[in-house]
Amino acid sequence: MIHWRPPYSVRTRLTLLYVAVLAATLILFSAFTSTYLLWHLRDQLTHFAIQDVETVEGLLFFDAQGHLQLREDYHNHPESKQVQERLLEVLSPGGQVLYRNSRLGHQELGGTPFAGEGEGGYSPRSARLADGTRLRLVSRQHTVDGHPTLIRLAYSEESIWKQFEELLGALMLALPALLALAGLAGYGLARRALIPLEAMTRQAERITSEQLHERLPVHNPDDEFGRLAAVFNTMLARLERSFDQLRRFTADASHELRTPLASIRSVGEAGLGQNSQSSAAYRDVIGSMLEEVGRLTELVDSLLLVSRADAGQVPVHPTAFPASELIDEAVALFEALAEERGQQLALAAEPLAMVYADRVLIRQALLNILHNAIKYTPPGGSISVRGQSTAGGMVSVQVTDTGPGIPPGDCAKVFDRFYRVDAARSRAAGGVGLGLAIAKWAVEANGGQISVSSTSGEGTTFTMELPQVAPLTDAG
Repeated sequence: MIHWRPPYSVRTRLTLLYVAVLAATLILFSAFTSTYLLWHLRDQLTHFAIQDVETVEGLLFFDAQGHLQLREDYHNHPESKQVQERLLEVLSPGGQVLYRNSRLGHQELGGTPFAGEGEGGYSPRSARLADGTRLRLVSRQHTVDGHPTLIRLAYSEESIWKQFEELLGALMLALPALLALAGLAGYGLARRALIPLEAMTRQAERITSEQLHERLPVHNPDDEFGRLAAVFNTMLARLERSFDQLRRFTADASHELRTPLASIRSVGEAGLGQNSQSSAAYRDVIGSMLEEVGRLTELVDSLLLVSRADAGQVPVHPTAFPASELIDEAVALFEALAEERGQQLALAAEPLAMVYADRVLIRQALLNILHNAIKYTPPGGSISVRGQSTAGGMVSVQVTDTGPGIPPGDCAKVFDRFYRVDAARSRAAGGVGLGLAIAKWAVEANGGQISVSSTSGEGTTFTMELPQVAPLTDAG
């Protein structure tokens, strides 16, 4: 099916719409004005006719032969252009013609009397003569010399209909010229009104991925175009941040991938360069290479997870589970590592604090944070994990260490991908700079929040706030 689309610009469509609305308005105004004029002139004719009927009543008389006569020395409205020669007919109650003036001749004026015509007052109506002449007719019952009669007096409406048609014709003739002038004016107004949009269009055409720092012009921030430009500028700012983040991510990922690959290459070349190598030496070389391969595998897995998360391809399956079980499991995994480093690992969790989230993702987030705390806590330090319900209907899981802390300016950046407070030290500890970024995504994907507070030289606390459900209790 082919859908028709008008090949006009917005400026042209606005002009056509403006002209169409104006045309409809002028046509309605012309019709109303002409109709009002016709009604007013008709009402004036009715008023004149009523006055003439009142006068005619006093001029009617029966002569000696019993014929009804009218004295013809009457001109009630000689100054009015609307009043033409009157048409007069007098009937008996049975409809017998008693008198017709010469202007009427042998034509009937109004036909057979209808029930109640002219009784108790005047009966105005429109009528036509046999020749088609349109009339304004007024009837009234009257007694002449003791004889009941029905007086009908009318004036021709042809003159007022002629004025009506002339006025309507003049308005219709002037309409095209008025619409043409209005169309030109409307086109100019539309063109002027769309100047900000054209400026935004030209600027938008120049913006590329390398020029996302540029913004659309905002001529008036309070009108629709200004608000539209502001929205687009906000979108461009978000795109600029996304592109910058993507560039940094690509550069950091390339650097992180290059480091273990270069290490593997150098270890392999060094091993091959020595002709006399024992099996133990070769095992050391292979062990070093496998260590770098492990680091590379960890990095690739993290990159794949981050990429899938950005694309929305990591499903979230929330379930209800006790926070204490998750904390016990995470602490158990790192007890041996903490003991090896001479660290104290303590936990405290409310047994009834129930979390509603994806257990696998939250477990990964907690493990990343806990591993990070163990890496940066010096020997002899302590790490504590606490889980408890909060007044806001959430479950708070806090990991606190006694490490060197994070400088205040770096707290807001620790969740950025590949960000390291101490890059050399972190790489030596085996980190790839994605653990906290993955933890932040996992918590927020489950409707929670993650934050960090730290004091230099005293330690750091990471806090995860997760959705809570009602605790499980035994029935009965």
